[in-house]
Amino acid sequence: MERPNFRGHMKVLILNLLREPKHGYGIMSELERLYGIRLSAGTVYPILSSLRRSGLIKVAGTGARDRKAYVITEKGRKYLEEHTGELEEAKRRMRAYRVFLELGGDELKAAFRELFESVDELTEEQKTKIRKLLTGCARELRLILLGGE
Repeated sequence: MERPNFRGHMKVLILNLLREPKHGYGIMSELERLYGIRLSAGTVYPILSSLRRSGLIKVAGTGARDRKAYVITEKGRKYLEEHTGELEEAKRRMRAYRVFLELGGDELKAAFRELFESVDELTEEQKTKIRKLLTGCARELRLILLGGE
């Protein structure tokens, strides 16, 4: 399976959301509502800057507290038309990611972060238990995905 291009997916998803003017926080809120993904300002604003430099979006105006609202340009609309497949793939992957989170993916991600942070301090006994747990979990997951018990 091809590794997803996160930044590329976010680029087309954000561009698609900007068919109506939105500010950065509105974009982040909409992505969370639609796909369950929480992006930081440090992720969204560089993408907005890149889209703006490319002429795919423009500042539509400034709202409350000097928030810039962005909207897609004609060039951006053409880009989306030419990249419909990429947009649909990005939506599909983000919907799949949302299901992953709903199935306990957040819990799993948090556990893996904790594991990575403490890996240097693990005893051999802990490593053996974790190895057994992870390989067993991977095996069980594959069985479920293949339609087995």
